Amino acid sequence: MYFLGYDIGSSSIKCALYNANTNEIIATVQSPESELPILSPVENYAEQDPETWWQHVLLSTQQLFDTHTIDKAKISGIGIAYQMHGLVIIDSNKKIIRPSIIWCDSRAIETGDSIAKTSEEKEFLASYYNMPGNFTFSKLVWVKKNEPENFSRIWKFLLPGDFIALKMTDRPTSTITGLSEGIMWNFEKNEPAFELFDQQDVPRSFIPDIGTSFEPLGKLTESAAKKLGLPSGIPISYRSGDQPNNAFSLNVSRPGILAATGGTSGVIYGVSDQPVIDHRQRTNSFAHVNYTKKTPKIGTLLCINGTGIMYSWIRKNISDSGKSYPQLEKEAAEIKQGSEGLITLPFGNGAERIFQNKTIGGHLIGIDLNRHGKKHIIRSALEGIAFAFVYSIEILQSLGISTETMRVGNDNLFQSKVFSQTIADLAKVNIEMVKATGAVGAAIGAAIGVSYFDTIDDAFDNQNIVFKFQPQDQNPELLKSYNFWKEELKKFL
Repeated sequence: MYFLGYDIGSSSIKCALYNANTNEIIATVQSPESELPILSPVENYAEQDPETWWQHVLLSTQQLFDTHTIDKAKISGIGIAYQMHGLVIIDSNKKIIRPSIIWCDSRAIETGDSIAKTSEEKEFLASYYNMPGNFTFSKLVWVKKNEPENFSRIWKFLLPGDFIALKMTDRPTSTITGLSEGIMWNFEKNEPAFELFDQQDVPRSFIPDIGTSFEPLGKLTESAAKKLGLPSGIPISYRSGDQPNNAFSLNVSRPGILAATGGTSGVIYGVSDQPVIDHRQRTNSFAHVNYTKKTPKIGTLLCINGTGIMYSWIRKNISDSGKSYPQLEKEAAEIKQGSEGLITLPFGNGAERIFQNKTIGGHLIGIDLNRHGKKHIIRSALEGIAFAFVYSIEILQSLGISTETMRVGNDNLFQSKVFSQTIADLAKVNIEMVKATGAVGAAIGAAIGVSYFDTIDDAFDNQNIVFKFQPQDQNPELLKSYNFWKEELKKFL
């Protein structure tokens, strides 16, 4: 049996074909090759046309089957992962009313603040686990206040993945995890946040039909199937926002295992059986993909804006942009742990949520002009980013999240031994590197959604661990460097 998975990103659309019988990833493709445009008609606005996502779903599907021939009648399910926190609004004819307000749009921050004032912060967090901030519900209320004509035409609101499911099934549907990411799920009552809709005079009827992530929520219509070149009737059996899906793709769906990625920014994601409420709002907690009303699983997400972007900046401006990252890794390895007293604060990518939205900036501290050179700076950058991850793991530990093992993909900063071993040594965490992508995870989720696999563990039974980093005896110089790093950070906080 075959399953298709789509990852609807703001940069591109990825499509994966997975053979569940052989546990084989047949192919993954991306459309377009260059990044999708993000419209910014006003400063701090970020919008995209949802129809553009759909067109690239069609193109990626065509591209995949142009190069891989299978019996399409054996495709048994479709899964969708998507960029979180976006807002799509449609009218009663299922037509888009305005461009999607996507995740990185910050226009609704003040609106979110006003929503939060409707109740005491402690009570709000007890119900929704997060403050409204700039999440989807805040964006919906922003439309009500600032675009009343558009608001009056709304039939349903959708998240980006819900829109793609609509195009495939002609049904407006969403999930519990989807509502929770938009601060539209009441965890105390275990139902949609009806009281928030009522308080803000947003009709409850705007809420689409709700299901779980692993559940057929519609089937591929004849019209959509014709455009995709697929048989009609295939169930859309999995849906999740990108960060819960990335964790799921790494087989992180129970306590004790963290998921992490180190791209331009860094993310650590842990799963808990109990509510995880951070009153300082350094983290966000949502319903994980395996959340049900009977067995609630909470995914807690911590984001560090300044990670890989710092290393990229070092490569472009300090080292040699012509050098590959493996070459930089080789040079960093020539310097001892602790970088001989040179430390890097990598937080030069805007305000950091882990510092309660303070802007720290990127800093090289302790430069000895007679001793330090480019290789020291390279190693210090890798260690400084690793220190930011260790600091973040300590935050998660303080919230009661278990951190024995961290599972990562094999296509980001964790490929660096200097970086990964630093985290393993300081945080005393076992790091397992596996081959995983969001689109493949969505395809595997689709297989679970039609009960091809009985459990998540069954689905990942043969997951390939590419490499392991295990904690080693701690070098006193490395611990000294990390403590110095934290002391310097305190000065900026």
